[in-house]
Amino acid sequence: MLTRRLPGTDLDVSVLGFGCWAVGGLWWGDDVRDGDSIEAIRAALAGGVTLFDTAPLYGHGHADAILARALGPDRQRVVLATKVGVEFGGDAATGTDHARSNLAPDRLRADVEASLRRLRTDVIDLLQVHWPCELGTPLAETMQALGELRTEGKVRHIGLCNYDAAGLTEALEHGPVAALQTPLSVLRRDAERTLLPACRAQGVGVIAYEALCRGLITGRFGSIRPGFPDSDLRARDGRFSGSGYVRAAAYVADFAAAARRLDVPPSALALAWVAHRPGVTATLFGAKRAAQVEQNLAAQRVLRGASARAWTLIDAIADRWTGF
Repeated sequence: MLTRRLPGTDLDVSVLGFGCWAVGGLWWGDDVRDGDSIEAIRAALAGGVTLFDTAPLYGHGHADAILARALGPDRQRVVLATKVGVEFGGDAATGTDHARSNLAPDRLRADVEASLRRLRTDVIDLLQVHWPCELGTPLAETMQALGELRTEGKVRHIGLCNYDAAGLTEALEHGPVAALQTPLSVLRRDAERTLLPACRAQGVGVIAYEALCRGLITGRFGSIRPGFPDSDLRARDGRFSGSGYVRAAAYVADFAAAARRLDVPPSALALAWVAHRPGVTATLFGAKRAAQVEQNLAAQRVLRGASARAWTLIDAIADRWTGF
């Protein structure tokens, strides 16, 4: 597996990382099985993946428990990334349970302690703030609290997730930031305009997520809008409905044709394209089953073997997409 160093750290991470949202089960349909999830994580390990990214939000902690079971003693040879700050609160008016970002120091400490227990580890390699605060905690206080956790040896490095370039600059005024996690795919490229250049300029690594656009870029859905159960968040994702989906499906068909010429699945080409963007350290993929992992890991063949001319052609295909 290709590896890259997170700038300013001692962490070498696989260029392809395993994202654990789906293995948490909640919001990803009725076909998530713990046994399949464990097999998928172990297939990623066997394929050389050393970066595993989770969060308390994923299945309300269930993804952490599954990841810990699957890794076992192999935890010592991987980079374990998780997040802090998301809490759930009931809405009396609607009777719903919603997530919000609370970055108060006591909340961050509670999150870290709970994550350490679920993950069966004594240190978190990369601790990321999941979302900017929605409750008014100054970023300076948040960064100070994270720095204290690092000083105590519970966290090795600090990162951000879902922050813009201005938020990154502000955070850096109060402490080191090793990485910023952001969505990036051939169908969602806004991060390329300002965020990736800002990270490169300030020596911050980039971990990309949603490189497969929640499965849309895999090509497995075809031109007819897929039907998802209510338990799957994609049932309410506008990218899977209306004229936007029809246009995306036609584009994905062209992208899949390019993947066939390279003898890799569309998902592998999509991951390789993101990993090839300047400034990207690693790109995450999710998987419910080991077979999906094997398809995604074929991205290494593109990263290792594609010629400069091939990348020019791939970029030309990527540039055809005009947005939802």
